[in-house]
Amino acid sequence: MSFKSPEPTHPLYQKKILSIDYGSKVIGLACYHANRDPYPLSYGRVLYKSIEQVLSELKIIISDEFIDIIVVGVPYLTDGTATKQTKQNLHFIKELEKITNLPLYQQDETLSTYAAEERMKSSPAYNFKVDLKKIDEVSACIILEDFIANSHESFPL
Repeated sequence: MSFKSPEPTHPLYQKKILSIDYGSKVIGLACYHANRDPYPLSYGRVLYKSIEQVLSELKIIISDEFIDIIVVGVPYLTDGTATKQTKQNLHFIKELEKITNLPLYQQDETLSTYAAEERMKSSPAYNFKVDLKKIDEVSACIILEDFIANSHESFPL
């Protein structure tokens, strides 16, 4: 997949976006500053100990990195059916809304972990292997790439 940065007339131009791949054990993060970064970049991960601890760490990242927009992946089955994890992610978004006034968007993350595994297997950066300590970050990058690619739906020009 080739990545295309937003044009200067696009509402995402010059915005810094944080992508979150939310999980019950690990939260993967990726950032992208439109027109500064070449593509979404891994930003690390947060180990889940409690919702309060996760929100506290995210609040610091949002402030320190001057984030403008937050995108959270929400998983569905391939037929669009919600799952237990879908409900957990939607609850997480409601909790996240309590700590920030930034625009928050949901991005369908169906099969993003599978795509992350495939990307890792085909990349020398990961020694052509799946690195379970990095997979959530790569998933967050894919979620962000998908959000930007589909941003014409969120931001009609």
